[in-house]
Amino acid sequence: MPDPEPSLTGPTSTGITHIHPSRPPGPLKRFLLAQGPDRESGHEHERSHPWSKVLWLTGMDYFSTLGYQPGIAFLAAGVLSPLATATLVLVTLAGALPIYTQVAKRSYAGQGSISMLENLLTGWFGKVFVLALLGFASTDFVITMTLSAADAAQHAVENPYLHAVVGDHRMAVTLLLLALLACVFLRGFEEAIGVAMAVGLPYLCLNGVVMVAGAWHLLHHPGQAHAWGAAVWARGNWPALLLGSALIFPKLALGMSGFETGVSVMPLIEGDPAETGVPHTRIKATRNLLLTAALIMGVALIGSSLVTTMIIPPEAFAPGGKANGRALAYLAHALLGNGFGTVYDLSTISILWFAGASAMAGLLALIPRYLPRFGMAPRWVLHKRPLVLLLFGIDVVVTVIFNADVDAQGGAYATGVLVLMTSAAVAVALALWREKRHLPSLYFWLLTIIFTYTLVDNVFVRPDGVIIASIFIVAVLVLSFVSRWLRAIELRVENMVFADPESEALFAEMRGKKVSMVPLAHFTPKRRERKALEIHELYRVVPGPLAFINVQLADDTSEFTSEMRVAVTREGPNYLVRVHGAVAIANGIAFVSEQLDPIAIFLQLTQRNNLEQALKYLLWGEGETGIMVYEILVHYWDSTPEEDVRPMLFLMSA
Repeated sequence: MPDPEPSLTGPTSTGITHIHPSRPPGPLKRFLLAQGPDRESGHEHERSHPWSKVLWLTGMDYFSTLGYQPGIAFLAAGVLSPLATATLVLVTLAGALPIYTQVAKRSYAGQGSISMLENLLTGWFGKVFVLALLGFASTDFVITMTLSAADAAQHAVENPYLHAVVGDHRMAVTLLLLALLACVFLRGFEEAIGVAMAVGLPYLCLNGVVMVAGAWHLLHHPGQAHAWGAAVWARGNWPALLLGSALIFPKLALGMSGFETGVSVMPLIEGDPAETGVPHTRIKATRNLLLTAALIMGVALIGSSLVTTMIIPPEAFAPGGKANGRALAYLAHALLGNGFGTVYDLSTISILWFAGASAMAGLLALIPRYLPRFGMAPRWVLHKRPLVLLLFGIDVVVTVIFNADVDAQGGAYATGVLVLMTSAAVAVALALWREKRHLPSLYFWLLTIIFTYTLVDNVFVRPDGVIIASIFIVAVLVLSFVSRWLRAIELRVENMVFADPESEALFAEMRGKKVSMVPLAHFTPKRRERKALEIHELYRVVPGPLAFINVQLADDTSEFTSEMRVAVTREGPNYLVRVHGAVAIANGIAFVSEQLDPIAIFLQLTQRNNLEQALKYLLWGEGETGIMVYEILVHYWDSTPEEDVRPMLFLMSA
């Protein structure tokens, strides 16, 4: 049986919309594309949830850092670890929290700070800048998944009971955890949120038990607290201690992860269905989510830093030591026995594994909102399941490259987190300045300086993070532009509207093999008269009247698709069609021809340098229009076989 014809709606009062054709899918394709794409947000419509439930999804990578943050803090600051951690919490509450509260207010569709910067920077510069930020975001989210799974595997390998089962197969355990995570997301977001609650709540409770046990131990062994206090005061007076803590703070920056994900999953947060326009209820709920996560983590970070620093011997924190990367787990075994310690290890493994869920959710929300709209990704990335499989493949490659080593991935993780926070601070500061709120804007510029200092310090200490992030950025840029090149011959028109009712009526009058189309770059009466004479002299008998069409480009031709506005008038027996707002002249002509279904199309060739014309077409929508219209139509016709007679195409040299 022949494939179904493409569906093209007829003229209406609002315009003409092109619906992309689709072939009957096979079983695998039906599974992968089971849920239709959301054209606005880039992923399927999911049922919304109260913010208290979404908290556990977005807070997974945030809360899970308790598994390794106390050890990182001690290695970086020694006995000053609690003070440096307090500085980290202060920067979180006074810096990261206000920044992302403002981002949630201005980017409530879940597009985050990257969307804010995109609106401030237009054209190809804006596109490249956004792609670079997506490279850093990809670094952050992918490394979150691989690092957390690797750390979970390390906990399993080091546990005295689990070691008998998994042995030293850290790589295999890491890959298994990543595969299980992908399976969760193949089933759907609702399952992910349910698992997040089941994992996150017990984990925080167990950490509370360990910290209370540590405080109880210190009450009965006050000498350890006194020894710590003496060691701290031996470093200097309060100003010196605070300055030292501030200088050490950048090394603890991993403790601020999770905020960008908090706003990226905003569409999953329940709002007021009666609200139209700005969803104030959802914005308020997101603020509650961010504040609650920051307060919970602030208390947990300071408490864990105090008990681990005061109780655990310094040598146990060193590489190879029993507390290295698992300080609270060390205390759980030491203070509460191996039985409780194993329960704590299992909970830690679970949350470290599922920390990748918040990262996966962030990428599933982020990528479809930008790359397909830029024409820099295939259409299938709008569907969740194929994208989950792609991200799982990337996770496997990254894990193998780094041999599932947590320390080797730490620099890239911190770099991605800090770049996103710095860019968010810049976006908020610029937005407030444009709103004439100069005093708040100055505060966020100050935060920008603080985060920039943190980022630069981190880069100097761990330059491998920038190297890894650069690889991601180059990969995103290269793959994006290759995709744009491959998709350049799509019709690339979202919608076509008419300038007035007369234009709509005249367009309907022309449809269905009643006219021959003649695209013209110069739309003067003299040029039209000359072209009509030229066509009649060359072809003697021209079927039907001529429909001269002139296409004008949109202001920003870096956009991949557009809405075109069409005005139609009569000129004797012929028609004049003026099109405004196309992102590429050839694609606009091809789209109008498919809507018009003419008898023939007379295309002009410039005969200029082919490479120069190709670049003009790809970057600015101009170039060798005649050849490109031919390529676009033939490509479209090949993908949409039908029984109707196609228009005749005439390529005319200058």
